[in-house]
Amino acid sequence: MAHVWQGVINEYKDRLPVTKQTEVITMGEGGTPLIQARALSELTGSTVWLKFEGMNPTGSFKDRGMTMAITKAKESGAKAVVCASTGNTSASAAAYAKQAGMRSAVLVPEGKISMGKMSQAVAHGADIIQIDGNFDNCLEVARKLSESYPVFLVNSVNPYRIEGQKTAAFEVVDTLGDAPDIHVLPVGNAGNITAYWKGYREYAQETPATSGETLPAVSTRTPAMWGFQAEGAAPLVLGHPVTEPETIATAIRIGNPASWDTAIAARDESGGLIDSVSDVEILEAHRWLSSREGVFVEPGSASGVAGLLKKARAGEVPRDATIVVTVTGHGLKDPQWAIKGAEAEDPTAAEPKRVAFDVVSVASALGLE
Repeated sequence: MAHVWQGVINEYKDRLPVTKQTEVITMGEGGTPLIQARALSELTGSTVWLKFEGMNPTGSFKDRGMTMAITKAKESGAKAVVCASTGNTSASAAAYAKQAGMRSAVLVPEGKISMGKMSQAVAHGADIIQIDGNFDNCLEVARKLSESYPVFLVNSVNPYRIEGQKTAAFEVVDTLGDAPDIHVLPVGNAGNITAYWKGYREYAQETPATSGETLPAVSTRTPAMWGFQAEGAAPLVLGHPVTEPETIATAIRIGNPASWDTAIAARDESGGLIDSVSDVEILEAHRWLSSREGVFVEPGSASGVAGLLKKARAGEVPRDATIVVTVTGHGLKDPQWAIKGAEAEDPTAAEPKRVAFDVVSVASALGLE
């Protein structure tokens, strides 16, 4: 009988902090495709795969952590949840809270959130508060709110979020048969690079199961973790917080990452790196993915690919390696950049060709003989 995907908690319950009595809040998240990137493979001389997290229920990787966070919030008896967000977390928190029958409040930086993401939170009935400040200010308020009032914080400072997100590393190994040589990710609040490294380490060693048994190692190695931040929001590269982060990649416009220390640990322990890419490089990678690989992502999601392109051109990507790049959110989150990218190459690209109502005219417009 074919296996029907049950969501990350049910699929990996032996490796997650749940019991048989836990009421799992799931929308079938995870099980996202690992797509071979033929153009990137040809450029680098390695085998490059794209872990397309935009295929999650609300269109981003945030759903992996949110199923775990909302499940634990429900288990604790919470009636409401709160998060700070540049967009994707708010969409995910609102959807999963609604699935759990809970109220959600999202704090967003004023004028710093795409309408695609805001519309999701609105559609799911979240209480949306715009803060006069940046993401870091929103997170500070959200933390204090959860400490002083009866609401459950579901940002990635919540360890259950990391537990859910680590399952993406499990899926990569389960698909490839072993860990890749290099895993490349965008870095904003740094929860994802933290979670992937945790997942890879757990899969490469014997691990105590929730049931009390010992789970055997699944993979024979761990990858080097390569993270890339936007130049205007690159505190981990600079070594200090950025008080006014600025980049077109709203998903990673964060100046003081909540998972700072664990991201640095992931870099150092894996023998990896954290570097920065410019907005121009991010938009080039965004266009590359859609026009050459057929994968449509939001700009922040393209920063890992931008970093890989940058390193490849500098001759710093090993040949004959297996490389996985996580692209974190769907392009429909921030669709205007697709139009801008196409118009930058051809000012008429976004304009449909108008022809007469007959097949010969259509064939002629398509260049068909």
